[in-house]
Amino acid sequence: MNDSLSLEQQIIAAMRRITRAIDLHSRLLLHEQGLTAPQLAALRAIEGSQPVTVGDIARAIHLSQATVTGILGRLEKRGLVTRARGHQDRRSVLVELTAEGTRLVEAAPSLLQDRFRQRLGNLQEWEQTMILATLQRIAAMMDAQQIDASPVLLAGAAGSDEHEVSEYLREAGLDASQEQS
Repeated sequence: MNDSLSLEQQIIAAMRRITRAIDLHSRLLLHEQGLTAPQLAALRAIEGSQPVTVGDIARAIHLSQATVTGILGRLEKRGLVTRARGHQDRRSVLVELTAEGTRLVEAAPSLLQDRFRQRLGNLQEWEQTMILATLQRIAAMMDAQQIDASPVLLAGAAGSDEHEVSEYLREAGLDASQEQS
């Protein structure tokens, strides 16, 4: 670390590097798999306990139900999931993976970078827990507990393709005018 930077500047720099690394991994996922990280997270949540309700998916991946509904619409259009009304409660919508959705989830990489996941796995359990606790504390210090925890951050929005940014913002439940303010 650069000793001429204040502690606050070093923290900001470290957070920016993390955000950028997440953004790059997310772009790689989109390029290689044709899925955004929130879409893959939703597919994985469905795979874990199907049939599953939209509300259960939203809770599992820490996104709003409205955001998940939009994600599911795009996944359904691609033939990766099906949605059907519940038999006992017609108000509930049950979601399941199609065969193509299952194949895609099984072939998809982790939402974490492979190097990071490997290095994290090499740490002692107490070290992993300490990292988690520190990250959760940072989120709390930033009053971020109620923010949708979309598994992807778009750090490079200013230099990104406008369509790509708009699609991401829709996935995150935002619109372009909110992002610029």
